[in-house]
Amino acid sequence: MSKHRSAPTLDDVAKAAGVSTATVSRCLNTPQQVVESTRKRVLSAVDTLGYTPNFAARVMAARRSFTIGAIIPTMENAIFARGLQAFQEEIHKQGYTLLVSSSAYQPAAEEEQIRTLVARGADGLLLIGHDRDVQIYDYLERRKVPALVAWSFLPDEPIPSVGFDNRRAMEALTSKIIELGHTRLATISGISKGNDRARLRIQGIKHAMSRHGLSQDDLSVIETSYEIENGADAFKHLMSSDNPPTAVLCGNDVLAVGAVRQAQQMGLRVPEDVSITGFDDIELARIVAPALTTVHVPHRDMGRKAAQALIQMIESNAPGKSVELPTHIVGRESLLGLNS
Repeated sequence: MSKHRSAPTLDDVAKAAGVSTATVSRCLNTPQQVVESTRKRVLSAVDTLGYTPNFAARVMAARRSFTIGAIIPTMENAIFARGLQAFQEEIHKQGYTLLVSSSAYQPAAEEEQIRTLVARGADGLLLIGHDRDVQIYDYLERRKVPALVAWSFLPDEPIPSVGFDNRRAMEALTSKIIELGHTRLATISGISKGNDRARLRIQGIKHAMSRHGLSQDDLSVIETSYEIENGADAFKHLMSSDNPPTAVLCGNDVLAVGAVRQAQQMGLRVPEDVSITGFDDIELARIVAPALTTVHVPHRDMGRKAAQALIQMIESNAPGKSVELPTHIVGRESLLGLNS
């Protein structure tokens, strides 16, 4: 009969490395507190023995799961990828594991995912934007689960945010476009219902138009989901009007790439015949031809600072503070002044 060996224990690792069990725990949980020679010896013993930490025991001792949930609207394009990667890297440094869900921009799906992550013991949640039923925030408060919003900065909302001012960012881009001589403007936006980022970007365009003496009513707005094909269809519709725009501001770079492709298929030159701009400054904005003028969002910095802020909320059991991050306009070939 074959004999089954029992799984190696913390004591086994400590004996093999010639250290105490407390030192082994520090090497695994807070390695920066252990000198390098000892850390290498312990990790070598862990590898040789095939030791796996008892996660359940750690959870019971700390009364935390050391997991953080993140619910993003979509995984179908790169809008959230860079920020979420930086978020994951930062929480990993501090001993946490990330669980990710996608709501497909559906409020009911997001609510279900929030409740599921809480039921599974998530210590905190990263959410995108502020638009959701206030009952969700009440639920999180009752369950004492900290939550933080990213990709939007609205300091008066119920939960803190680490993000940027979507309205002000789009207002700055619109002002630049108007100052270049464009007065016939249109926007291809994401669906604004339930999406404060899309809604605020439309508001930013309208506010800039008013400041420059243009009527907000003259702004052509098409709302659609964030897909290249939808950007193309919306652009085709805008340019079929009797008085087509000379500049099309897109709610993100994905929609803008669709607009550029459609313009080329229609025989229109970008930017000589029509200027097209994006928002986010993802890699797609640089590789499309012509490259997009867009709003640069500090994705990695936002992800890293959101992770730090959320972990601070979890470990201090204190309300978090909102942090505003700057954006800036990146000028590329897709925008041209009318008098250039």
